[in-house]
Amino acid sequence: MRSPRLAALELRRFGRGRLPRAALVALLVLPLLYGALYLWSFWDPYGRLDRIPVALVNDDKGATAGGKKITAGDDIVDGLRDSRTFAWHQVSDEEARRGVEDGTYYLSLTLPADLSRRIASSSGDSPQTGALQVRTNDANNYIVGQISRSVFNEVRSAASTKTSRTFLDKIFVSFSDIHDKTVTAAEGADRLNTGIGKAEKGSKDLADGLKDAKSGSGKLATGLKKLNTGAGDLQDGSRQVADGTKALADKVNGVYGTAGPFLKDNEKTIGDTARLVSDSAKTVKDNLDVLVKHAPGAAKLAHANADILDAVYKARCETAAIPDPNCADLKRARTATAEVATVADDLNTLVADQDGDLKTMRDNLGTLQKQATALEQRAPHLYEDVDDAVTKINELNTGAQKVAAGAKKLHTGLGTAQTGATTLDKGIGTAASGAQTLNGGLYKLSDGSDRLAGGLHDGAGKIPDYDKKDRDQRTGVMADPVQLASHDLHKAPNYGTGFAPYFIPLSLWVGAMVAYMLIPPLNRRALAAGSPAWRIALAGWLPVAAVGVLQVVALMAVLHWAIGLQMLRAAGTIGFLCLVTGCFAAIVQWLNARFGAAGRILVLALLMLQLTSAGGTYPVQTSPRFFNAIHPFLPMSYIVEALRRLITGGGLGPVWQACGVLAAFTAGALALTALAARQRQVWTLDRLHPELSL
Repeated sequence: MRSPRLAALELRRFGRGRLPRAALVALLVLPLLYGALYLWSFWDPYGRLDRIPVALVNDDKGATAGGKKITAGDDIVDGLRDSRTFAWHQVSDEEARRGVEDGTYYLSLTLPADLSRRIASSSGDSPQTGALQVRTNDANNYIVGQISRSVFNEVRSAASTKTSRTFLDKIFVSFSDIHDKTVTAAEGADRLNTGIGKAEKGSKDLADGLKDAKSGSGKLATGLKKLNTGAGDLQDGSRQVADGTKALADKVNGVYGTAGPFLKDNEKTIGDTARLVSDSAKTVKDNLDVLVKHAPGAAKLAHANADILDAVYKARCETAAIPDPNCADLKRARTATAEVATVADDLNTLVADQDGDLKTMRDNLGTLQKQATALEQRAPHLYEDVDDAVTKINELNTGAQKVAAGAKKLHTGLGTAQTGATTLDKGIGTAASGAQTLNGGLYKLSDGSDRLAGGLHDGAGKIPDYDKKDRDQRTGVMADPVQLASHDLHKAPNYGTGFAPYFIPLSLWVGAMVAYMLIPPLNRRALAAGSPAWRIALAGWLPVAAVGVLQVVALMAVLHWAIGLQMLRAAGTIGFLCLVTGCFAAIVQWLNARFGAAGRILVLALLMLQLTSAGGTYPVQTSPRFFNAIHPFLPMSYIVEALRRLITGGGLGPVWQACGVLAAFTAGALALTALAARQRQVWTLDRLHPELSL
């Protein structure tokens, strides 16, 4: 009898009663208990974290920074409630501590009272770090503690980023303020430079004016010196004239009685004396005209210079934004010019007050000159005119005395004017030197202020000025400068999809293991009939392989349509799982055929070895060396890797490799089963009386 027919007969046994049919149904459904139920329970645990009760304690008291209220605790609480990460229960610290201890809450998050104050300190002189306090209890659930660490790290990162944004936004606002203040300073420097430029021009004009004033004051001093010398000569001459006229009058009056004879004897002497008087009167009259002519001009020039220096002093020292460093010299020069103007006024007043006397003096001097000339001419005839001459000489003496007194006053006033003019000349010279120094200093100041204005403009151009959009963009980047650009090439949509390659082969192995509890690994009829060993092996393998295919169809149908497993390569996955169940059936068959009852224990042991070394949960590299060593030699290692590529995507290289490995395991296991079947065709005492029976 052929092997397929033997396999069909083996399966037909399950249709002879209710219990066999129920056993067959259980055999088909059993992988669902492992595969579907396991995956269903683990399908999307992270999507249901909002069902986990977690205590939330907000003790934050708030703080104030820059006139703005900061409530970091309330902000974090609002963010956590909106995120719906856990089922948050806002309680007191004592309730949270007690709840975590007795298992009411899996963990607790505490926002301390000084959280806002510490966050606000980032803008002060002593910044401090705020701390979120997490309390866990692994006695409640270890995995929840691990999940919470990841979640709270994200909470901490978000809170730190928000705080950094606030702090950095203040920095960028400060940059804008500095930029604006620098622009204002640059504009002020421009105005200062313009003002200093005008001041420099004014100081140059002042220096030029003082230079001209120095020249004028020098001429004034020289003229007054000459005028004073002439006044001295005038005083001496007029005194001499007065003395002479007085002596003449006294003599004439004294000797009038005897003048006649005397005149006869002294005609020549009288003529010479008259000539001397005429010459002296002319000299005095000429010098007096010079005095009258120059006195008003000298006073006017002195006042003009005094006004110039007074205006310069007020402009540079009293009303200037930046007082002139040479104000002391300017003040002395102003005082000196004022004194000279006063002296010139006194001289002009003296000349004006004595205008009548001077006019009279000039007239008298003219008369004296004429009379002296006439006397000279009439000297030979004086005797006849002596009576008239005595009278006129007395009048001349009176006039000469007045002229002498006026000349003395004039000489005294001109002496004072000369001293003042000399002081004025020196003061103006000092002022001119100071003005030159001032002009040089203002030139340097103007050049420096120009460089200052240029530097401030350049600095303002280099200082960034951020508007709100720029600040938001830059604070966002600087607060969170490094982001994770994650790109999953073949992303599993949920937790269950990621673990399906691990649980599906587990359920199929269990299905094969249970199948050989109901179906003998070696067909008894074929053994009794003495069929070939390979036919016996196939007859025992085919019914379980057929059941395995049905298990695959039932399992994947439920996983896909009931639970929602999406397979990128559905047909390839089903076909590959049929190969898997055939391989598992061959391996379990051989273990049961070769070792009998002990083979069932070996099936369980081999299942445990495969589950621990397949790398279905954590990478196998994280396991101890023993599991790394056996990993390449067990079929489930290749099955898990191939199913990952078939379900979520990726290159098919591992799939083809797994197919080759499974085909080799299947062929090898069938060959070993055939060898075991040949051995079973020979009855021994061990087979008649087995040591262990299950």
